[in-house]
Amino acid sequence: MKAVSKVQRHYDEVAHIYDRRYDRSGGRAYYSHISRHVMEGLPGDKRLLDLGCGTGLFLSRYRSTGGDGVGLDISRMMLNRAQERSPSSSLCMGNAEHLPFRDGSFDVVASLLAFSYLRNPDRVLEESFRILSPGGTIAICTLGKNLFTTGLPAVYQIGEVMGVTHVGMGNFGERYYSGNEMGSLLREAGFRQITVKRISFAHVSLARPLFHLAKKFEPFVETHIPYLAYNLVAFARKPE
Repeated sequence: MKAVSKVQRHYDEVAHIYDRRYDRSGGRAYYSHISRHVMEGLPGDKRLLDLGCGTGLFLSRYRSTGGDGVGLDISRMMLNRAQERSPSSSLCMGNAEHLPFRDGSFDVVASLLAFSYLRNPDRVLEESFRILSPGGTIAICTLGKNLFTTGLPAVYQIGEVMGVTHVGMGNFGERYYSGNEMGSLLREAGFRQITVKRISFAHVSLARPLFHLAKKFEPFVETHIPYLAYNLVAFARKPE
């Protein structure tokens, strides 16, 4: 609970600057890239639960395709921003380990850039499995484990000590997963038809000149040396 409260407090504090990171310039290009990969694996006209919906960036994209959905987040301030973005969206403040929904309530569960914060990912996946309808799909996009992400916790710890106000900057005990680890977690929760791939070489944290250079090489990296990609995206289905 202590770690969750720390994450909640952080995102309440940075809610007013969150969209500067992910909905402007390079951040918008980065977020559009990862969300496109997630959208490609989802049915577009179903009922979605967006876990860790933040300011509603992905939820609004999904709804624009004809689907409907609910956004859940632990931060009230982030949800306020999401409501401003999409006044007609259904939003809920809560913890993904204890989802306040009936069994089989959703056709799709998605989580973008929130899974690394989870203290009990197995519990979250079990809850996601429960609230999905038979044949439903789950999609998770999170930072993957590789050479570049290994040092991020230390950077975030230093930033916290220095009092840097920056989205995601803090010692939250984040965990980054390999493809095999993510696949195992999904399988143990009961999911099947699991696919995991690595995406995005142009990460939002890169300085602008490096970001644009990385963007040019991104298709090659994703196809030929995916281990160097920052994020992984996993899809799985609940059996019929």
